[in-house]
Amino acid sequence: MDRQTGKKELSILIPNYNNVCVSLVETLQRQAETLGIDYEIIVADDASPDLAAIDKNRAINALPHCHYTVREKNAGSAATRNYLGGNSRYHWLLFLDCDITIPDGRFLERYVADGHEGVVNGGIAIADDDRLRHNLRYLYEKASEPAHTAEQRQKNPYREFRSTNFMIEREVFEACPFDERFKRSGYEDVLFGKMLRQQQVSIAHIDNPVMMTEFEDNAAYVAKTERSLQTLYTFRRELQGYSRILTFDRGIHLGIVRTILRTAFRVAAPWMRRNLCGKRPWLRLFNLYRMGYFANLYARF
Repeated sequence: MDRQTGKKELSILIPNYNNVCVSLVETLQRQAETLGIDYEIIVADDASPDLAAIDKNRAINALPHCHYTVREKNAGSAATRNYLGGNSRYHWLLFLDCDITIPDGRFLERYVADGHEGVVNGGIAIADDDRLRHNLRYLYEKASEPAHTAEQRQKNPYREFRSTNFMIEREVFEACPFDERFKRSGYEDVLFGKMLRQQQVSIAHIDNPVMMTEFEDNAAYVAKTERSLQTLYTFRRELQGYSRILTFDRGIHLGIVRTILRTAFRVAAPWMRRNLCGKRPWLRLFNLYRMGYFANLYARF
């Protein structure tokens, strides 16, 4: 690739699990064709149990420069991203989650025209949808959106790194792959951001978001959050300083305070969970639930 003429080659890499992403790939393929760059789009399915989704995704193989592959064993999102990077061919790697949409026709153009080196993080936008006003994930992501503009993310570029939508140079990715100890999604991108800082890799946060339009139901999101917090507990030493929950927990110096917090959570947890999984979840309660759940992990593991 000639750095003087911009990014003229691109591997677009999409880890997939239980999702039909044909439309996403078609959109990206059309934009890449319009730009006239050398490109490939690879979707790696992490052994999804949804065989109907796998069957529909095989249509990707009929698109020019596109390939869909199904892994034999579920290895987790970190390992799947490493697999995609290892099986790609071009200098710039663009990683995208499978459950997003591309908001406009210039998405790839902005990445190709960008002049930064190292890592470029495009960000996430949340689609406005009043029908989701009782969806916990939607409420949480929407409330967090103002803090995740490109300007805000650039203030703490490594701690604000997210793997939903980012571009990285091949040699950087080869020197700093995702940690495959993370078998479940959650916090593997946070540790990746820390590793980039340790290796002094430049991260540029730009305004080129993908759009979140799909949100799991409340019960599924609470369960997903609990699994992520278990992961955070497992890797709490490595992630210290990169999680607000860890910062809060570490700030509790008195054992009696921690005991009171744990006891109060155990008493209130069933009621809190019913609210969060119900039809009118309270967002502030969700943040309290996360802190209380994490504090009790010390007693469980």
